[in-house]
Amino acid sequence: MAGDAAAVAAHFAPDAELVFVGRRLAAASEIGAFNATRYRWVKKAIDQWDVAFGDDRTVVTSVGTLYGEWLDGTPFEGNRYIDRFVLIGDKITRMDVWNDSAERLLTRVAADR
Repeated sequence: MAGDAAAVAAHFAPDAELVFVGRRLAAASEIGAFNATRYRWVKKAIDQWDVAFGDDRTVVTSVGTLYGEWLDGTPFEGNRYIDRFVLIGDKITRMDVWNDSAERLLTRVAADR
């Protein structure tokens, strides 16, 4: 979830589509900046990988939970996520990310009222 942005970007096709919980990112280099709007730090506990092979592409899905700290330093865990990658050759051409962060953040805001 953190690391060398150039090394991460090298895995993506130049025109890769990246959709993070409904928001389109222009490039893989924006992943860290997006996460910085929600978390002080975040990591994944991966439960499983699923791989499906097609004629011209491979689809890889990662399922698990997120843990870390919200921006205010409050720890969290058990935040479900699904990442879906479409690869053509050795490059990611599409990445879709879903997780429960927005729902959890809304619950925290409602509890503070």
